[in-house]
Parts: sequence; C-alpha cells; structure tokens
Amino acid sequence: MPLRRTLLYLSRHPALRGWTETSPLARSLSSRFVAGSTLEEAIAVCIRLRAEGITTTLDYLGEHVKSPGEAQACRDMYLRMLHAMRAAAVEPNVSVKLSQFGIDISASECVANVELLVGKAAEVGGFVRIDMESSAYTERTLEIAARLHERYAACGVVIQSYLYRSGADVAKATAQGMRIRLCKGAYLESSSVAYETKAQVDHSYATLAGYLLSADRYPAIATHDERIIQTVRRFADRHGIGRDRFEFQMLYGIRRDLQKQLVDAGYRLRLYVPFGEAWYPYFMRRLAERPANLLFLARNLLKR
Repeated sequence: MPLRRTLLYLSRHPALRGWTETSPLARSLSSRFVAGSTLEEAIAVCIRLRAEGITTTLDYLGEHVKSPGEAQACRDMYLRMLHAMRAAAVEPNVSVKLSQFGIDISASECVANVELLVGKAAEVGGFVRIDMESSAYTERTLEIAARLHERYAACGVVIQSYLYRSGADVAKATAQGMRIRLCKGAYLESSSVAYETKAQVDHSYATLAGYLLSADRYPAIATHDERIIQTVRRFADRHGIGRDRFEFQMLYGIRRDLQKQLVDAGYRLRLYVPFGEAWYPYFMRRLAERPANLLFLARNLLKR
C-alpha cells in the first residue's frame, strides 16, 4: 500500500509530468498502455482488437483543463472520435472525464459540452461512459450522468468499489436504469471515504458485482483480478445469467493473457483504449494498480 500511495502522489506531480511527457524513453515505455498520440493510431488499434473479437472504448487522455477553450477542444476531439469510429466500422463508444470537459471551470458549460457529445452518440448509435474521478467529483458526476441518461439513454457511469458510499450509489443508479462500469478505484483517497485494505475493496467489489449482475442492466465488470473474475463467472453460472447480459472490461495492454482466455471462453470483453499526449497521470495510476506493471517497466528498462 505505501508503494501505491507513493505512485499516486507522483501521478499529480506537475514537474515530473512535464519532464516525462516530453521524454522519448518514457514515451516508449508508456506505449504498452497507451495506443499512440493520434486518433488515427488509436483507431488502428481498435480495428486490430475488433479482429480479435474484442470491443473497445476510446479515451482521449487529459484531465483538469485550465480554460473553456481547452474544454471545448476536448469536446471537439471526442466528436471526431465518434465519427472516426463509425467510419471504421468500430462501435462508437467513448469514455470521458468531467474535469476534461470543464467542470472545475463552469458546471453549466461542462454539462453543455458533455450533452453535445452524448446527443451525437445517441444519433449515431454510440455510447458515452462518464468516468469517475476522485471522490471530490463523485456526487456531481452521478448527478450529471443521471440527467443525461434520462434525456438520451446513450450514457453510463463508473462506480468505484473502494468508496464507502458505492453500495447506495449502485442501487440508485441501477434504479435509474443506468449502465454501470464497476471498478476498484485508482485515486489517492482518505480513510474517511474509502476502504484502505485490498481485502475490503475486493469484498465490496464482489458484493456490488453480484448486485449488478442480478439487476440485469448490462453491467461492465472492469477488473484484472483473476480471483474476482472467477467469482463473477461462478455467480453468473449459478444464477443462469447469460454471457450476453454483461461484459468484462480491461485496460489496453494489461493482462493480455487473461483477455485472450475470456474471449476464448465466450465472454464479451471491451478494452479501455487511451491515446493522446497527456498520458502521464494515466500511466502512473496503471503502475500503482498492479505490481506486475512495475515489473514490466523494469524489464524493459533493463533491456535498454
């Protein structure tokens, strides 16, 4: 846990971020988890994954924009992403962060930006997943997602099992008919709002996953934890929940062996595929999530 907290702290370090995102060596190492810097590179990855029986959700990296113009530029990139995915015969499915769409600057302008995107997704048969950020954003994120879901039905949300409040949030969002992606959580949180031990987070995750599967709202079970995946598979089999009624989700570049196993076993799998220049915070959170990611990084450094 101390290593995880250290990496999450470093993920917010501006000077380190500035140096890393301009370092050719660091960029080459991040390529395991980031599908390139351009939309064209990301679409090529989506096409390749589609041929392997894997669906995707595209994420344009970046968060905490500093001006309305930056937020609008991110919105416009996401609109391009929907059109590019449709043109490539890839399901138009994207994931967004509200801090990237300007919520820290103006709540009303942020909602307008996201609404434009969700409305376009509804027009083209696509879907927008509103990512969950730190607990400071949880209530606002759920409120905005619920409002847009009610209006367009092309919008879902993410709930993190490490927060104490997540049981109530899952129940409310499910009652509203929203599609939920369940993850463990990847931000540095206080013990006043979040479970601290892996055992507690895992128990919460398994409990919420069972609730979501039973609620039958096509949940996304987002995890790389083999024990939890086996628990979910057994639960679904025991309760007669078909493999077309939920999907597993994983991150691009992580546990490729497990991804193949799930696809070969007939489960639906979607990968979260990030791209763009602002990759450092995302990359550091991936290292913090799983020690094996650090081992991968070390092996590649030694090869050089």
